[in-house]
Amino acid sequence: MPNSSAILYRLENLHRDFKLNRGVVHVLRGLSLELPSHGWVALVGRSGSGKTTLLQLLGGLDRPTAGKILYQGKDLARLSQWRLTRLRRREFGFVFQSYHLLPELSAWENAALPALGWGEDRNRSYARAKELLESFGLKGRLHHRPPELSGGEQQRVAIARALINDPPVLLADEPTGNLDEASARQVVRIFQDLREKQGKTIIMVTHDSQIAALADFQFKLG
Repeated sequence: MPNSSAILYRLENLHRDFKLNRGVVHVLRGLSLELPSHGWVALVGRSGSGKTTLLQLLGGLDRPTAGKILYQGKDLARLSQWRLTRLRRREFGFVFQSYHLLPELSAWENAALPALGWGEDRNRSYARAKELLESFGLKGRLHHRPPELSGGEQQRVAIARALINDPPVLLADEPTGNLDEASARQVVRIFQDLREKQGKTIIMVTHDSQIAALADFQFKLG
């Protein structure tokens, strides 16, 4: 468990319920835990245990039904939508299992898109996107669109997109779930480098016990 000075998130009696037809599904019930900064956290557990729900709450993509979710002392549930959106832009990068790239845009354009959407300088944004893609071994694929890329290449583009605004925290939901073994190893190596060389905080949902074993901390839900 991290010491108090290294705590990035503190969750206090966190609940998340979903209404389903005439009933209510209790996905998270009274969850309390602390997550460290500058490390790799693996969220593990059976299907339906609330791992993805928790990741969305940590990134401000959802709000809890009850309880507190403190990020650097700020209660995300109490922030206005405007402040939450600005916090997501500055602090969090998201990586999903299914990539979520725009098929009509090139790899280069997909990677630069979040910065351009926030009105950042166009030349600087494209230079940053190119630098990231080339560092991930995609120098010859900048102008290829997602259908022309392998799954591993698409996921590397998605990681570059998540890093375009240089966030301190990466939230990854099964980022290797759709990849073959070789591509998964490449993606895992990128996350390891981001933690070890850049001091990023990695919070990753994974079903893969071998990947989870590489993390600094594991939290099991369910």
